[in-house]
Amino acid sequence: MNIVNGFKNWRKYRETYNELSRLTKRELADLGINRADIDQVARRSVGY
Repeated sequence: MNIVNGFKNWRKYRETYNELSRLTKRELADLGINRADIDQVARRSVGY
């Protein structure tokens, strides 16, 4: 069960990371996110 949950969390992290990476600098600023913060925001989205 832990392996399955770990994989699901990793996939959610990658989806979030990739979606945020596709945004422009201005779109990120509208969300209050700096490009350097994308990894941290994606990790928080899955509880890492």
